[in-house]
Amino acid sequence: MSPSPSRLNSPTLPGAIRRELTVLVAALAFGVLLMPPLLWLVGAHALGPYADGGMGDLTANFFRGLASGTFAFWAIALAPYLIALVARGLVGLARHSPAAH
Repeated sequence: MSPSPSRLNSPTLPGAIRRELTVLVAALAFGVLLMPPLLWLVGAHALGPYADGGMGDLTANFFRGLASGTFAFWAIALAPYLIALVARGLVGLARHSPAAH
């Protein structure tokens, strides 16, 4: 049984790629939208007020850093995805280790 022509031209992605893109988009959204306010809250509590102003100022500086391609800002934005990758890798290793069998 061959696939129908409409199925061959379908723009859908395989499940694994779609799942990975979903994780990437969700983690990147978390890193870009929620990390700056979280950093401001933790920093204000642990270190005192942000030198350049409030949370909005830190967020504006964060987006300027992303736009300029600064590594530190991109590391913060991508950190949730990298943490998810490491966690998934460790779970995969644990599942396939000889001790698990």
